[in-house]
Amino acid sequence: MTSLTDTLAFGPGLDIAARSDASISKLQVPENQDNILLIDGRGRAVFLRDQAECSAQLADWPAGHVRLAVMDGMGGHGNGRQAAEAVAHGLLGVPACATLEQLATRLDALHGALQSHFRSATDHDDFRRPGTTLTLIEIPPGQAPLLYHVGDSRLYEITPEAAEPLTVDHVPATAFALHGLLGAQEWWQQVHGEHRAQISQAFILGNAFANPQVLDDGLCALTSARLPTFLRHLADRRALVPRPGAVYLLATDGFWACAKPQAWTERWPELLARRGQDASAVLGQLFDEFAQRPPPGLHIDNVSAIVLRFAAPPNVDETALPNARFQPLSS
Repeated sequence: MTSLTDTLAFGPGLDIAARSDASISKLQVPENQDNILLIDGRGRAVFLRDQAECSAQLADWPAGHVRLAVMDGMGGHGNGRQAAEAVAHGLLGVPACATLEQLATRLDALHGALQSHFRSATDHDDFRRPGTTLTLIEIPPGQAPLLYHVGDSRLYEITPEAAEPLTVDHVPATAFALHGLLGAQEWWQQVHGEHRAQISQAFILGNAFANPQVLDDGLCALTSARLPTFLRHLADRRALVPRPGAVYLLATDGFWACAKPQAWTERWPELLARRGQDASAVLGQLFDEFAQRPPPGLHIDNVSAIVLRFAAPPNVDETALPNARFQPLSS
Protein backbone atom coordinates (compact mmCIF):
# COMPACT_ATOMS: atom_id res chain seq x y z
CA MET A 1 0.00 0.00 0.00
CA THR A 2 1.26 3.48 -0.81
CA SER A 3 1.49 6.21 1.78
CA LEU A 4 -1.86 7.19 3.24
CA THR A 5 -0.81 10.84 3.44
CA ASP A 6 -0.57 11.64 -0.27
CA THR A 7 -3.74 13.79 -0.24
CA LEU A 8 -3.20 15.44 3.15
CA ALA A 9 -1.63 18.78 4.10
CA PHE A 10 -0.12 19.09 7.57
CA GLY A 11 1.48 22.50 7.32
CA PRO A 12 5.08 23.70 6.93
CA GLY A 13 6.31 22.47 10.32
CA LEU A 14 5.26 18.81 10.08
CA ASP A 15 6.46 16.07 7.76
CA ILE A 16 4.27 12.93 8.01
CA ALA A 17 3.92 9.65 6.11
CA ALA A 18 1.85 6.56 6.93
CA ARG A 19 1.28 3.04 5.64
CA SER A 20 -0.54 -0.14 6.69
CA ASP A 21 0.07 -3.63 5.28
CA ALA A 22 -1.67 -6.91 6.07
CA SER A 23 1.52 -8.99 6.05
CA ILE A 24 4.97 -9.21 4.52
CA SER A 25 4.50 -12.94 3.90
CA LYS A 26 4.23 -14.01 0.27
CA LEU A 27 2.57 -17.25 1.39
CA GLN A 28 -0.08 -15.81 3.65
CA VAL A 29 -2.10 -12.60 3.38
CA PRO A 30 -4.20 -12.40 6.56
CA GLU A 31 -6.94 -9.91 7.22
CA ASN A 32 -5.44 -6.55 8.12
CA GLN A 33 -6.83 -5.88 11.58
CA ASP A 34 -4.76 -2.70 12.01
CA ASN A 35 -6.08 0.75 11.32
CA ILE A 36 -4.57 4.21 10.96
CA LEU A 37 -6.22 7.60 11.32
CA LEU A 38 -4.74 10.89 10.14
CA ILE A 39 -6.50 14.26 10.29
CA ASP A 40 -4.64 17.13 8.68
CA GLY A 41 -4.66 20.85 9.40
CA ARG A 42 -7.68 21.40 7.12
CA GLY A 43 -9.87 18.71 8.68
CA ARG A 44 -9.23 16.17 5.95
CA ALA A 45 -9.18 12.65 7.41
CA VAL A 46 -7.82 9.36 6.06
CA PHE A 47 -8.45 5.95 7.64
CA LEU A 48 -9.17 2.31 6.73
CA ARG A 49 -12.56 0.71 6.21
CA ASP A 50 -12.84 -2.92 5.12
CA GLN A 51 -9.04 -2.80 4.75
CA ALA A 52 -9.27 -0.07 2.08
CA GLU A 53 -8.30 3.59 2.32
CA CYS A 54 -11.19 5.99 2.93
CA SER A 55 -11.33 9.73 3.43
CA ALA A 56 -13.68 12.27 4.98
CA GLN A 57 -13.89 16.02 5.40
CA LEU A 58 -14.60 17.12 8.96
CA ALA A 59 -16.70 20.20 9.57
CA ASP A 60 -15.53 22.89 12.04
CA TRP A 61 -12.06 21.40 12.45
CA PRO A 62 -9.65 24.06 13.77
CA ALA A 63 -7.12 25.26 11.20
CA GLY A 64 -3.70 23.76 11.76
CA HIS A 65 -4.85 21.11 14.26
CA VAL A 66 -3.54 17.57 13.56
CA ARG A 67 -4.50 14.14 14.92
CA LEU A 68 -2.53 10.91 14.32
CA ALA A 69 -3.39 7.43 15.61
CA VAL A 70 -2.53 3.78 15.11
CA MET A 71 -4.78 0.91 16.20
CA ASP A 72 -4.05 -2.83 16.30
CA GLY A 73 -7.23 -4.90 16.59
CA MET A 74 -7.05 -7.96 18.84
CA GLY A 75 -7.91 -10.81 16.50
CA GLY A 76 -7.72 -13.39 19.27
CA HIS A 77 -10.76 -11.83 20.90
CA GLY A 78 -12.83 -11.75 17.72
CA ASN A 79 -13.84 -8.73 15.68
CA GLY A 80 -10.36 -7.25 15.91
CA ARG A 81 -10.63 -5.41 12.61
CA GLN A 82 -14.11 -4.19 13.48
CA ALA A 83 -12.92 -2.88 16.84
CA ALA A 84 -10.05 -0.93 15.25
CA GLU A 85 -12.41 0.41 12.58
CA ALA A 86 -14.93 1.47 15.22
CA VAL A 87 -12.26 3.45 17.05
CA ALA A 88 -11.04 5.10 13.84
CA HIS A 89 -14.63 6.07 12.99
CA GLY A 90 -15.31 7.20 16.55
CA LEU A 91 -12.26 9.45 16.53
CA LEU A 92 -13.76 11.35 13.60
CA GLY A 93 -16.48 12.50 15.98
CA VAL A 94 -14.17 13.51 18.83
CA PRO A 95 -13.67 17.30 18.70
CA ALA A 96 -10.15 18.68 18.46
CA CYS A 97 -8.56 18.73 21.93
CA ALA A 98 -6.32 21.53 23.17
CA THR A 99 -5.54 20.09 26.63
CA LEU A 100 -4.66 16.70 28.11
CA GLU A 101 -7.78 16.85 30.26
CA GLN A 102 -10.00 17.28 27.19
CA LEU A 103 -8.21 14.50 25.34
CA ALA A 104 -8.39 12.01 28.21
CA THR A 105 -12.02 12.78 29.05
CA ARG A 106 -13.25 12.48 25.47
CA LEU A 107 -11.29 9.36 24.60
CA ASP A 108 -12.23 7.61 27.84
CA ALA A 109 -15.85 8.41 26.98
CA LEU A 110 -15.37 6.93 23.50
CA HIS A 111 -13.96 3.76 25.08
CA GLY A 112 -17.07 3.43 27.26
CA ALA A 113 -19.48 4.11 24.40
CA LEU A 114 -17.85 1.56 22.08
CA GLN A 115 -17.68 -1.02 24.85
CA SER A 116 -21.42 -0.64 25.40
CA HIS A 117 -22.03 -0.82 21.64
CA PHE A 118 -20.18 -4.11 21.20
CA ARG A 119 -21.75 -5.59 24.31
CA SER A 120 -25.29 -4.79 23.12
CA ALA A 121 -24.59 -5.76 19.51
CA THR A 122 -24.09 -9.44 20.34
CA ASP A 123 -26.37 -12.06 21.80
CA HIS A 124 -23.63 -14.67 22.20
CA ASP A 125 -23.21 -15.76 25.81
CA ASP A 126 -19.61 -16.79 25.16
CA PHE A 127 -18.72 -13.68 23.16
CA ARG A 128 -15.24 -12.39 23.93
CA ARG A 129 -15.29 -8.60 24.10
CA PRO A 130 -13.16 -7.15 21.30
CA GLY A 131 -10.30 -4.78 21.84
CA THR A 132 -7.72 -2.72 20.04
CA THR A 133 -4.65 -0.74 20.91
CA LEU A 134 -4.80 3.03 20.52
CA THR A 135 -1.70 5.21 20.45
CA LEU A 136 -2.61 8.75 19.49
CA ILE A 137 -0.84 12.09 19.14
CA GLU A 138 -2.90 15.28 19.17
CA ILE A 139 -1.09 18.37 17.87
CA PRO A 140 -2.86 21.66 18.59
CA PRO A 141 -1.36 24.53 16.57
CA GLY A 142 1.42 26.29 18.44
CA GLN A 143 1.30 23.87 21.39
CA ALA A 144 3.18 20.80 22.55
CA PRO A 145 1.91 17.50 21.08
CA LEU A 146 -0.33 15.48 23.42
CA LEU A 147 -0.01 11.70 23.83
CA TYR A 148 -2.80 9.23 24.70
CA HIS A 149 -1.76 5.57 24.84
CA VAL A 150 -3.56 2.27 25.47
CA GLY A 151 -2.17 -1.18 24.65
CA ASP A 152 1.11 -2.39 23.19
CA SER A 153 1.54 -0.36 20.03
CA ARG A 154 4.37 2.12 20.57
CA LEU A 155 5.75 5.58 19.98
CA TYR A 156 9.52 5.72 19.35
CA GLU A 157 11.90 8.65 19.17
CA ILE A 158 14.73 7.77 16.77
CA THR A 159 17.97 9.73 16.55
CA PRO A 160 21.36 8.71 15.14
CA GLU A 161 22.28 7.62 18.67
CA ALA A 162 19.29 5.50 19.72
CA ALA A 163 15.72 4.34 19.14
CA GLU A 164 13.98 5.18 22.41
CA PRO A 165 10.45 3.94 23.23
CA LEU A 166 8.30 6.78 24.56
CA THR A 167 5.41 4.54 25.66
CA VAL A 168 4.98 1.65 28.10
CA ASP A 169 3.45 -1.59 26.81
CA HIS A 170 0.27 -2.59 28.67
CA VAL A 171 1.30 -6.21 29.16
CA PRO A 172 1.63 -8.62 32.12
CA ALA A 173 5.26 -7.59 32.74
CA THR A 174 4.08 -4.02 33.30
CA ALA A 175 1.36 -5.26 35.66
CA PHE A 176 4.04 -7.11 37.64
CA ALA A 177 6.20 -3.98 37.70
CA LEU A 178 3.26 -1.92 39.00
CA HIS A 179 3.01 -4.32 41.94
CA GLY A 180 6.75 -4.20 42.61
CA LEU A 181 7.36 -7.73 41.33
CA LEU A 182 9.70 -6.80 38.47
CA GLY A 183 12.66 -4.45 38.40
CA ALA A 184 13.93 -2.38 35.49
CA GLN A 185 16.20 -5.02 33.97
CA GLU A 186 13.65 -7.83 34.18
CA TRP A 187 10.89 -5.60 32.82
CA TRP A 188 13.02 -4.47 29.88
CA GLN A 189 13.98 -8.04 29.00
CA GLN A 190 10.38 -9.27 29.01
CA VAL A 191 8.98 -6.28 27.09
CA HIS A 192 11.78 -5.32 24.68
CA GLY A 193 14.11 -8.31 24.71
CA GLU A 194 11.59 -10.98 23.71
CA HIS A 195 8.12 -11.41 22.23
CA ARG A 196 5.10 -12.38 24.32
CA ALA A 197 1.65 -12.26 22.72
CA GLN A 198 -0.24 -11.11 25.80
CA ILE A 199 -1.89 -7.85 26.73
CA SER A 200 -3.26 -6.45 30.00
CA GLN A 201 -5.22 -3.46 28.69
CA ALA A 202 -6.83 -2.45 25.42
CA PHE A 203 -9.30 0.12 24.17
CA ILE A 204 -12.89 -1.23 24.29
CA LEU A 205 -11.63 -4.37 26.08
CA GLY A 206 -10.82 -2.86 29.49
CA ASN A 207 -7.95 -3.70 31.82
CA ALA A 208 -6.64 -6.52 34.02
CA PHE A 209 -3.92 -4.61 35.87
CA ALA A 210 -5.32 -5.12 39.37
CA ASN A 211 -6.01 -8.84 38.90
CA PRO A 212 -5.06 -10.77 35.73
CA GLN A 213 -8.08 -13.03 36.28
CA VAL A 214 -10.58 -10.15 36.37
CA LEU A 215 -11.29 -7.81 33.46
CA ASP A 216 -12.41 -4.37 34.59
CA ASP A 217 -14.51 -2.35 32.15
CA GLY A 218 -12.66 0.93 32.56
CA LEU A 219 -9.22 1.99 31.42
CA CYS A 220 -6.39 2.35 33.92
CA ALA A 221 -4.25 5.35 33.02
CA LEU A 222 -0.63 4.62 33.90
CA THR A 223 0.24 7.96 35.44
CA SER A 224 3.63 8.93 36.85
CA ALA A 225 2.24 8.25 40.31
CA ARG A 226 1.25 4.69 39.39
CA LEU A 227 4.35 3.72 37.44
CA PRO A 228 7.52 2.41 39.09
CA THR A 229 10.42 4.83 39.29
CA PHE A 230 12.19 3.50 36.19
CA LEU A 231 9.08 4.08 34.05
CA ARG A 232 7.76 7.24 35.67
CA HIS A 233 8.82 9.48 32.77
CA LEU A 234 6.64 7.48 30.34
CA ALA A 235 3.12 8.22 31.57
CA ASP A 236 0.36 7.23 29.13
CA ARG A 237 -1.14 10.68 28.90
CA ARG A 238 1.33 13.53 28.74
CA ALA A 239 2.66 16.41 26.68
CA LEU A 240 5.65 15.60 24.48
CA VAL A 241 8.74 17.70 23.90
CA PRO A 242 9.80 16.91 20.31
CA ARG A 243 13.38 17.17 19.16
CA PRO A 244 13.82 18.97 15.85
CA GLY A 245 15.42 16.55 13.44
CA ALA A 246 14.42 13.38 15.32
CA VAL A 247 12.21 10.75 13.71
CA TYR A 248 9.04 9.81 15.58
CA LEU A 249 7.51 6.44 14.79
CA LEU A 250 3.97 5.42 15.77
CA ALA A 251 3.71 1.71 14.99
CA THR A 252 1.87 -1.53 15.72
CA ASP A 253 3.68 -4.49 17.23
CA GLY A 254 4.00 -6.47 14.02
CA PHE A 255 7.27 -4.63 13.51
CA TRP A 256 8.94 -6.12 16.60
CA ALA A 257 7.02 -9.41 17.08
CA CYS A 258 10.14 -11.53 16.72
CA ALA A 259 12.49 -13.69 18.76
CA LYS A 260 14.93 -10.88 19.64
CA PRO A 261 13.18 -7.55 19.03
CA GLN A 262 15.88 -5.40 20.63
CA ALA A 263 18.47 -6.59 18.10
CA TRP A 264 16.13 -5.40 15.34
CA THR A 265 15.14 -2.05 16.84
CA GLU A 266 18.81 -1.28 17.56
CA ARG A 267 19.28 -1.13 13.78
CA TRP A 268 16.75 1.68 13.42
CA PRO A 269 19.06 4.64 14.15
CA GLU A 270 21.30 3.70 11.23
CA LEU A 271 18.36 2.88 8.96
CA LEU A 272 15.88 5.60 9.82
CA ALA A 273 17.77 8.60 11.24
CA ARG A 274 19.88 9.41 8.21
CA ARG A 275 20.22 13.14 7.63
CA GLY A 276 18.27 14.45 4.67
CA GLN A 277 15.55 11.79 4.62
CA ASP A 278 11.99 13.07 4.69
CA ALA A 279 9.18 11.14 6.39
CA SER A 280 8.19 9.33 3.20
CA ALA A 281 11.76 8.12 2.66
CA VAL A 282 12.03 6.96 6.28
CA LEU A 283 8.74 5.08 6.00
CA GLY A 284 9.83 3.41 2.76
CA GLN A 285 13.17 2.42 4.30
CA LEU A 286 11.41 0.84 7.29
CA PHE A 287 9.00 -1.23 5.20
CA ASP A 288 11.62 -2.20 2.60
CA GLU A 289 14.14 -3.36 5.19
CA PHE A 290 11.46 -5.22 7.12
CA ALA A 291 10.27 -7.04 4.00
CA GLN A 292 13.69 -7.78 2.48
CA ARG A 293 15.64 -8.57 5.66
CA PRO A 294 13.05 -9.40 8.33
CA PRO A 295 14.29 -10.06 11.86
CA PRO A 296 14.83 -13.74 12.73
CA GLY A 297 11.98 -15.58 14.38
CA LEU A 298 9.36 -13.18 13.04
CA HIS A 299 5.70 -13.76 13.89
CA ILE A 300 3.72 -12.84 10.79
CA ASP A 301 1.39 -9.98 11.64
CA ASN A 302 -0.05 -6.77 10.27
CA VAL A 303 2.38 -3.85 10.15
CA SER A 304 1.26 -0.23 10.34
CA ALA A 305 3.28 2.90 10.94
CA ILE A 306 3.15 6.68 10.97
CA VAL A 307 6.46 8.51 10.60
CA LEU A 308 6.50 12.05 11.96
CA ARG A 309 9.21 14.69 11.80
CA PHE A 310 9.06 18.15 13.33
CA ALA A 311 10.97 20.69 11.26
CA ALA A 312 13.35 23.02 13.05
CA PRO A 313 12.76 26.76 12.66
CA PRO A 314 14.56 28.20 9.62
CA ASN A 315 18.28 29.02 10.01
CA VAL A 316 18.47 27.51 13.49
CA ASP A 317 21.13 24.98 14.46
CA GLU A 318 19.19 21.83 15.44
CA THR A 319 21.95 20.69 17.78
CA ALA A 320 21.45 23.83 19.86
CA LEU A 321 17.79 22.93 20.53
CA PRO A 322 17.78 19.44 22.05
CA ASN A 323 14.86 20.22 24.36
CA ALA A 324 13.30 23.17 22.59
CA ARG A 325 9.58 23.46 22.10
CA PHE A 326 8.56 25.06 18.87
CA GLN A 327 5.43 25.68 16.87
CA PRO A 328 4.97 22.65 14.62
CA LEU A 329 2.30 24.32 12.52
CA SER A 330 1.23 27.80 11.55
CA SER A 331 -2.48 28.29 11.24
